[in-house]
Order: sequence, then C-alpha cells, then structure tokens
Amino acid sequence: MTNYFTIKPPPYLTDYVRSFWVLECDVPPNEHFVYRSMADGCAELLFHYDGLFDEVQKNGTIEKSFLSGIHGQSRKFRRFIINRRFGIFGVYLYPYAIPSLFNTSASAVSDEMPDIQAMLGREGKELEEKIMTAATHEERVRILSAFLFAQLKKSKRSSYHHIYTSIKTIIHRNGQVNVKQLADDCCLSTRQFERRFKEFSGFTPKLYTRIIRFQSVFNEFNSANVNLSQIAYQWGYYDQSHFIQDFKEFSGFNPKEFLSGKSADTTFWSE
Repeated sequence: MTNYFTIKPPPYLTDYVRSFWVLECDVPPNEHFVYRSMADGCAELLFHYDGLFDEVQKNGTIEKSFLSGIHGQSRKFRRFIINRRFGIFGVYLYPYAIPSLFNTSASAVSDEMPDIQAMLGREGKELEEKIMTAATHEERVRILSAFLFAQLKKSKRSSYHHIYTSIKTIIHRNGQVNVKQLADDCCLSTRQFERRFKEFSGFTPKLYTRIIRFQSVFNEFNSANVNLSQIAYQWGYYDQSHFIQDFKEFSGFNPKEFLSGKSADTTFWSE
C-alpha cells in the first residue's frame, strides 16, 4: 500500500518552501516499486529514512541513490527502483531558495542530485541523523523548519526579490507568461533579466516556462479521452507537434503511450 501526503510549511517559510511531503510504501515480496521523476521547475531536499532506491541510468546500469540530498530543479526525467519497504521525507522548495539555503546558485544544482554532505558538510550530516532518527513526521517538520529558518537568517539578504516574484508568477500562471513583460516589470533589460533569472531559477526564462507549462499539463493529463490538439491550443502550444515534443522531452513518454497505460514503467513490476 502506498501512502503519500503533504504538510504545509509554517508561515515564516512559505516564501521559500512550497510543502513538506512524505511517501511510504510496503512493497510486496518479489516485486519492485518504480518511481519516475519528471522535469520539475522546483527543487527538493530528500531524506530516505527507510530503504534506499537505486537509480536506473539510460544505459541500463544501476547506481545507488543518496541517503539524503538535493534533487535540483530539472529538465530531465529519472527512473528509480526499490524492492523493499521504503519511506521518504522531503521538502519542496522554490528554486531561488537554493542560494539562500546552500550559498550556491540555483543553476549549480540544475539536473543534479548532490548529497547533503557535499552541500553542507558536517552540518548536513548532523541534520541527516536528526531526520533519520526522528520518531514522527511532525518532529521531522519541526527539525527541518528550524534548520531552514536558521539557514535563511545566516544568508545574505538578496536585492533580487523581483526575480523571485517573476519565478512565482511563471509557476502560478502555469508557464503562460510574456518574458519581455517580466523583464520590464523588474526594470531590467532582457539580457540582464535572463542572467539573473538563471541564477535564481536554474534555467533560462524560456526553458523554465516550458518546464512549468509541461508540469501544469501533466498534472491534468489523466483522461484517456483527452484531445491532444485541444490541449495544445488550451495551454498555448504552437501546435500539437510542439506539445508532443515537450511531453516526450520532459517525461520520456509519448502522450498517447502514457494515456494508454502501456508505458515502459508501472508502479509495481514482478521479478
């Protein structure tokens, strides 16, 4: 049985944290649980407090995932498998939280998965131990909230909150924005805006809006009766072929293949 739920962050973190979340599952004997991550405009800090996934590389080789670390905002899809019970505690972050929390640009972790010690050294290892040994998820939220708040207080105050607002605007408008207008709203030239935007989001404005639009479509893309041409028009794609291209690039699936339920991955598969 799979159990997934989210927990709202405390008010003093909502500008940086979208949610805390938990994913747990008792995997049946002789079966594997397959998790496929899609392109995502936000980053995550993850703790595998029970069990550890393997990552399946594109060439079919297997690599161990980290025990805890950052899954940076990504334009790539990844595939992970595990054949035992597992539990993951995570925090879903706006990408601009990365510079404030880890003293590095968001672009430094784009499409990357560094472990927590690589990002925070001994302090990261101590945080990992506290999260792993916590008795409840509520305690994990308290521990991580206190840590994140302390990190934010230590960080240099950014003078680019208008860029933060642009990133949030793209997210909340499902990627359907005018980048030139965003630059004008920030009183920056297009080139200046693109440079600063990439520093705090991890990607260029054009690519970021594509990723966010894909996420928005994917979250509603759950009916076998959908009309691909209608979706393309509704979500601002030039045509159906551009929609299919983005869907395949960011998910690894052809839309029709995904809707058919015959895609390469299922939640469980037997040995």
